[in-house]
Amino acid sequence: MNYLSKVMAELQSSRHNSEFDMPSRDLAQRFVEEAMNTLFPISARRTKSSCEQESLLYQLEATLKLLLLPVKKDLPVPLEKITHDFMKSLPGIYKALLKDADAIQQFDPAAGSIGEVIIAYPGFFAIMVYRLSNVLNHLDVPIIPRLMSEHAHNKTGIDIHPGATIGESFFIDHGTGVVIGESAIIKNNVKIYQGVTLGALQVKKSLAKKKRHPTVEDNVIIYSNATILGGNTVIGKNCVIGGNVWLTASVQSNSIVYHKNEINVRTNLDESKIINFQI
Repeated sequence: MNYLSKVMAELQSSRHNSEFDMPSRDLAQRFVEEAMNTLFPISARRTKSSCEQESLLYQLEATLKLLLLPVKKDLPVPLEKITHDFMKSLPGIYKALLKDADAIQQFDPAAGSIGEVIIAYPGFFAIMVYRLSNVLNHLDVPIIPRLMSEHAHNKTGIDIHPGATIGESFFIDHGTGVVIGESAIIKNNVKIYQGVTLGALQVKKSLAKKKRHPTVEDNVIIYSNATILGGNTVIGKNCVIGGNVWLTASVQSNSIVYHKNEINVRTNLDESKIINFQI
C-alpha cells in the first residue's frame, strides 16, 4: 500500500456516512442556469419550437430530481411531489420576475431594455435565484436552497437568504455587498442599493426560529451602505433611507432618514509638521 492509499484509508475511516449524502454544489449551479434558460429562452432560444422549449422543462425536472436524491429521506413528502410542486410554480415565478425586471428597467436610466436587465444585471440574477430557492425553501427542502443562494452570492456579491419574504417589483441596483437575512420581510416596490444590510441585532442560536430581521414596507428606497437591524424594526411605507444610515429602531411612514457627517478641510499647513507615511 503506497502512502496515498494509506491517506485515503485514514480519511475513509474518519468520515461519517452522512457526509456522502450531501447534494452536489455543481449540480445546484447547473440547476440554476437551466432554470434561467427555461424561464427566459433568450437569443437563439427564441427561435426554438414549442416542442424544443418543452424539452427544456423536462431537462430541468430531471436535474431537480437528481439534485434531490441525496436528501430524499429528509423530504417531508415524496420526491416526486416536491418536483411536481416546484415545476407547477414556474409560471408564477416567471410573472414575478417580469415585474422585478420591469421595475429595474423603469427605475434605472442605464437600463436599455428588459432583455438587458434579464441577461446582464446581477441584481436581477440574485432576485431570480432567490425566487427559485424560496419555493424550495417553502417546500421544506433542506440544503439545496442555500446552495442556490450561495451560487448567486458568489456570482454577484448579493446574499439573500432563501427564507426571506420579498414582495413584487423588487429592485437591487448594483448590489455588491447586499445582505438580506432569513426572516426579513420586504413588501412591494422596494429599491435597495449596494452594501445594504437587513440583519439581526443578535446571532444567538436560541433565536434561530424567531424573527430576527427587519420589515420593510411598500415603496421604500434604501440607499447604499445603510444598515438596518432587528426583528422588531419596521421601515414604514414611502420612506427614504439615506446612505450609511445605521438603524435599530422603527421609522414612521413617509420619513426621510439620513446620516449627517462633517468633512473638515484644513489649509495653509506647515509642511515641516506633516508626518510622511505610506499606505
